[in-house]
Amino acid sequence: MVEVRGLAEFGRDDVALVGGKAANLGELVRAGFDVPPGFVVTTGAYRDFLATHDLGTRLEELAAGGPERSGEIRGLFETGELPAALRTQVSDAYAALDSPAVAVRSSATAEDLAEASFAGQQDTYLDVEAVDAVLAAVRSCWASLWTDRAMTYRAEHEVASAGLGLAVVVQQMVPAEVAGVMFTANPLNGRTEETVLSAARGLGEAVVSGAVPTEEVVVDLAAHRLVRSETAAEPVLSDETAYGLAELGHRIEAHFGGPQDVEWALVGTRVRVLQARPVTALAPPEDPPPEDWSVPDPTSLYVRASIVEQLPDPLSPLFADLAADAVTDSLTAMMSELVGEDAVRAGDVSFPTVNGYAYYRYSRTGMLRITLRTYKALPVLGGGRRSGRERWQSYSHPRYRQAVAAWSGRPLADLTATELMAGVVALLYAGAEYYTSVQTLIPVAASSEVLFTRAYDALVRRSGDPAAATFLLGFDSLPIRAEKSLYDLAGWIREEPDLAAAVLGATNAELLADRTSAAPRWPGLWSRLRGHLDAYGHLVYNLDFVNPVPADDPGPLLDTLRFYLGDRPADPYRRQLRSSVLREAATTTLLSRLGAARRMVVLPLLRWAQASAPMREDALADVGLAWPQLRRLLTELGGRLVAAGAVTRVEDVYWLTSGELTAALDQDRPASLEAEVAHRQRRWRGQRRVTPPQVLPEAGWLRLMERWLPAASTAQEGDVLSGLAGSAGRVTAVARVLERPEDFGSFRPGEVLVAPITTPAWTSLFVRAAAVVTDVGGPLSHSSIVAREYGIPAVLGTGIATRRIRTGQRVTVDGDAGTVTLLAENSAGHLVGDEGLGQHPDQPRAVATTGLVMPAPPSRGPTPWRSRSAPPRSRSR
Repeated sequence: MVEVRGLAEFGRDDVALVGGKAANLGELVRAGFDVPPGFVVTTGAYRDFLATHDLGTRLEELAAGGPERSGEIRGLFETGELPAALRTQVSDAYAALDSPAVAVRSSATAEDLAEASFAGQQDTYLDVEAVDAVLAAVRSCWASLWTDRAMTYRAEHEVASAGLGLAVVVQQMVPAEVAGVMFTANPLNGRTEETVLSAARGLGEAVVSGAVPTEEVVVDLAAHRLVRSETAAEPVLSDETAYGLAELGHRIEAHFGGPQDVEWALVGTRVRVLQARPVTALAPPEDPPPEDWSVPDPTSLYVRASIVEQLPDPLSPLFADLAADAVTDSLTAMMSELVGEDAVRAGDVSFPTVNGYAYYRYSRTGMLRITLRTYKALPVLGGGRRSGRERWQSYSHPRYRQAVAAWSGRPLADLTATELMAGVVALLYAGAEYYTSVQTLIPVAASSEVLFTRAYDALVRRSGDPAAATFLLGFDSLPIRAEKSLYDLAGWIREEPDLAAAVLGATNAELLADRTSAAPRWPGLWSRLRGHLDAYGHLVYNLDFVNPVPADDPGPLLDTLRFYLGDRPADPYRRQLRSSVLREAATTTLLSRLGAARRMVVLPLLRWAQASAPMREDALADVGLAWPQLRRLLTELGGRLVAAGAVTRVEDVYWLTSGELTAALDQDRPASLEAEVAHRQRRWRGQRRVTPPQVLPEAGWLRLMERWLPAASTAQEGDVLSGLAGSAGRVTAVARVLERPEDFGSFRPGEVLVAPITTPAWTSLFVRAAAVVTDVGGPLSHSSIVAREYGIPAVLGTGIATRRIRTGQRVTVDGDAGTVTLLAENSAGHLVGDEGLGQHPDQPRAVATTGLVMPAPPSRGPTPWRSRSAPPRSRSR
């Protein structure tokens, strides 16, 4: 049987026979591209080797043991002789090339695929000379299919090892003067009009491994624009060569029908194509991040506080449009009620966006009038009719529930577009009024805790006594009840072994497909989950209604159920009981020390704080009470826009203004709004790359306001990030940066949760977290309260944690000092510093993107390129 054949005999459809790399190279040869000559040892030779030495069964047994059995598996290949026929065929093919120095490259059947690149998982050997060395390299390539990194990668991507094969490509080495890689679409921002080149003098190995400085060039062929960056000691590519390479890349892209990652080498003026593979996980296109933070009215104060804490991202256009009036009107009404109607005048307050981010705007004169009359709002802190607590219990909360009930249960298909839009506006206004009213409750909880803490520390606390926060733990609140509800549901699932196996073994998509099927397999599960969602499905992850709530997408809740179905699930009932026992014991001790005078001071403050903290959590948790129904109304409107041809997806409704939405639905055949939607989404992604200033304008006395805002400066440098001490304790662990609920499934027990904010909907993650770090939040925020309830350290309001910390990086979180230390790496790539010596990070500090070496990407959003590594004596490519 012929197991060695020329590259030109294969094409893109021959992956099963020659692997992804060889199939693509053969396709390039057939299409007329200049590829170095070579031959392929097919996957048949690999399988013949296994059969000849009876390795199949033994290999499967060892593979079942996981990556730790890698060494034993590779040993199987080192002891077996190559068949004589194969040795002859390789010798003949090598001689036909005139026996030059060659590159011997692995080409696996699960490699260079459109859905996963598998880059760097198998080995490549360069400058191999003499037939015996070539044969030894073939054997080593086969064995590299079973390295621990390759086995781990396949497991992470759910690629079965059974049935895999590996071919080997042998190609003549190219004496490159300049070599490099190019992406025919920009992997950093998703722009398909941009080609990214990375080049250095010499062989491409140094570029791919990141061993030498490279010249980075971005080419926009359509605009005939070229931008150089990260240039080496001297320019490597002329403009003419850069444009020529970009044109070559786009011809390859056109042939394969999608963006390509291309390796190339330059010999004189001749460009040799060494490899092409699909670009996987290309990010959606985005505009450049904004740099100008000037404001429309430089005489006003723009601040990101209060409601903005639950709006960490740029706003969707529809939410920004509707919320501008809703928030402004509700804020004006509340301030007029509290400090007097003549204190707040037209134009004094508004809710604009700057670069897409929400800000409260106060005119200077309006701020002065409000400040001078703040004393009139002091009854909010008391216990009478005007108190924040009474206002919430008797007016705000019931009124909000009534507004939601008025729009629930209506047959949406029977409503006109005008009626649907009226419902959206009514519910958003109700939500804005409610949240604004809750702001009268937050000072009550904050003031009560601060005053009790100061009185306790000054009048009662002794060395060794618990912190004041201990007296506020163990109470019930809506987020805690939601957690216990999921725990109870997991307990019921555990009693149904088949169901438990399905929940643990199936993906969220598979389970949720059963939920919506005509004859679900697990109706009892969905009935019970529906009960949970009816009670808690409105908890928001982000207040912008473009983000689904659990009632829309219960996928993150399924991730929590899996955790509770694990071997040692944390019992929220026991945790709460333990906290309450500690609280009551501490209270008994406290009371025993108080004389009459101190009792008159401390005891009322304690009871006030204990009553206020759970109420604040309940109030904040219900902010999104209208959101499930509001999103149903918008989904109905989005469906009608799709039917009318105005947009292509129901979700596009969120990217329109209210005027565009109503105008489109008023027409029988509205003009397409797809281009405008795409433009806004592209701009939004670019805006999301930046951290907005807490205060604008950025100069002058207004900067003094930052010390009272829930986030530190975004200009922090160095390896220690400062924030606010939210919950005591000190932990060193691996970080996990989570941006949105879709990321929740990746969170592993014992990791540090790093997030822009955490709302009550994030509570289910705290039970798994070793510590919590946020961009926004203060010592009396939801994050702080829940972290203390769970007994984990928290550092809040760092301003920039999600930008500076990478998933997989080890960090030390000091909840007493309010600092997060990013553990450094030494020259060998090992962590140094607190408890990190000898620990290799899960991600490199720099990402080598087929030679495109640049700083690790911002943690916000997906990483749209892949990292590559090179072992000491062979190249993983």
